[in-house]
Amino acid sequence: MPEGDTVFRTAHRLDDALAGSEVIRFDLRVPQAATVDLTGQVVQGVASRGKHLLMRIGDFTVHSHLRMDGAWFVYRPGEKWRHPAFRVRAIVGTAACEAVGVDIAEIEVVPTHDEESLVGYLGPDPLAPDWDAEEAARRLGADARSIHVALLDQRNVAGFGNEYAAELLFLRGILPTTPTPDVDVAALLDLGVRTIRANRDRVDRTFTGVNRRGQTTWVYGRAGRPCRRCGTPIRKGSQGADPTRERVTFWCPNCQRSPLVS
Repeated sequence: MPEGDTVFRTAHRLDDALAGSEVIRFDLRVPQAATVDLTGQVVQGVASRGKHLLMRIGDFTVHSHLRMDGAWFVYRPGEKWRHPAFRVRAIVGTAACEAVGVDIAEIEVVPTHDEESLVGYLGPDPLAPDWDAEEAARRLGADARSIHVALLDQRNVAGFGNEYAAELLFLRGILPTTPTPDVDVAALLDLGVRTIRANRDRVDRTFTGVNRRGQTTWVYGRAGRPCRRCGTPIRKGSQGADPTRERVTFWCPNCQRSPLVS
């Protein structure tokens, strides 16, 4: 699942491949941007902001969001794609390589000076050089909803998704339904920052410290299976303001019982 660490790695891979090169092929296969042509422009760089990817070309920014299934791949010119063409939503090619966006949920093109209209609402990003722990704690602590829902709100903190929320709450021993004001949000964020920064350079994300398949998470995706700490069956539920924004939650009813309040 693409979360902030995945997008961070994607941005760095694309930046290494494209930055400083002239675009010789540009094709966005989405209705709202299909007529945009940045051929002949130079790629200024590629950066991430939370779960958002910003590809700066000439005076414009190609903004994309991976959502659940999106990904960017880098190919050599003429190299065969590993996915069917009908899933491709974007192609940005230079003389040296071709960046191909597959199953991208959102693609928009705006003048670079208008980037904030797309990502300005986001909270502090733990993978950004200007990470502001105090501001993130202030935003998160002011949210009266359950901690699982509040942690996923990108306006509070940018980059944490459902897997991070489930795993961080387990590691802190906090029930996902706990009201956010009852949580030591500074301690939770400190753990989250250390975890996502440790994962940003890993090919396979892990919360347990083990990289073997099926052993990387404590509770996420493990409903009905025994807790790795105490053996109690992991439970699964959902939270959200309405059905369209519900998020699946996983927790151990024994290890996650009481909020940790400062």
